[in-house]
Amino acid sequence: MLNEEQIWKLVDAKRAEFIALSDRVFETPETLYNEFASVAEHVAALKAEGFDVTEGICGMPTAVMGEAGTEGPVIAILGEFDALPQLSQAPGVAKHSPIEMGGNGHGCGHNLLGAASLLAATSVKDWLAKNGIAARVRYYGCPAEEGGAAKAYMARDGLFDDVDAAISWHPSTFNAVQHGHSLANSRIDFTFHGKAAHAAAAPHLGRSALDACELMNIGVNYLREHMPDSARVHYAYLDAGGVAPNVVQAKATVRQLVRAADLPTLRDLVARVRSIADGAALMTGTEVEVKVYSGVSNLVGNRPLEEIMQREFDKLGPVPFDD
Repeated sequence: MLNEEQIWKLVDAKRAEFIALSDRVFETPETLYNEFASVAEHVAALKAEGFDVTEGICGMPTAVMGEAGTEGPVIAILGEFDALPQLSQAPGVAKHSPIEMGGNGHGCGHNLLGAASLLAATSVKDWLAKNGIAARVRYYGCPAEEGGAAKAYMARDGLFDDVDAAISWHPSTFNAVQHGHSLANSRIDFTFHGKAAHAAAAPHLGRSALDACELMNIGVNYLREHMPDSARVHYAYLDAGGVAPNVVQAKATVRQLVRAADLPTLRDLVARVRSIADGAALMTGTEVEVKVYSGVSNLVGNRPLEEIMQREFDKLGPVPFDD
């Protein structure tokens, strides 16, 4: 039997149990760094398949690593299992149909992402054992893919230093290898501190932190014309200063998500966004506090490995569709 036929038989032999794992994760959608039920399911699956399991890696309680084998090259397969807020959705329904209104949901398929990666790691482990090949297979259960940058902490702590090949995937609307490109990004919280005052009786005594946030966003919007086409800046108000319009808001926070094609371009763009924040503080007589929430580098691809994987996709053919 050809090796590739052998490994697909190993995949098919365990597909049902890993589809069930995916379904269980789907039913308990948890957001970044709170994926306690989801990681427990993955830990149980790793142990059932004979992996040596290390939990709580890098001080992250929902991060896990499973390893099989003791010598040879290290094959890393990365999986995730975090959901997104307010994306609750009934499965198999092609219109907006929340299971829980305003609840979490696996809107981009991370319930599949962890389970299928773990099935891949299990199948490779079984194939190596069946063929007497010395290699180590390592599954990384990575929390907080959506905005938490968990893999950056893993890289910082050297968890990938001995890896020979790292493979990841993501559910999508197409079935192919995505050649190594992604945007570097940084999420930064800008908190403006002003001075409260009664907005009718003594507005001249106030210094509005909310005004500063709004001026910052206006400045960033004007920046868009003068940044690279591939760059992006998005924002969300984390604290708009309260609910009383007759009080000058003394504190307000906006999170800016800055994206660029590579780290040098990102650093330049972040510096310009920070300058805009300083200008907004100057215009409003407030002070700005800057806190980096997370940051990730751009993806660096492996073209030979990508081409091999694409050939395997071509052999498998397209996804079958029912009526």
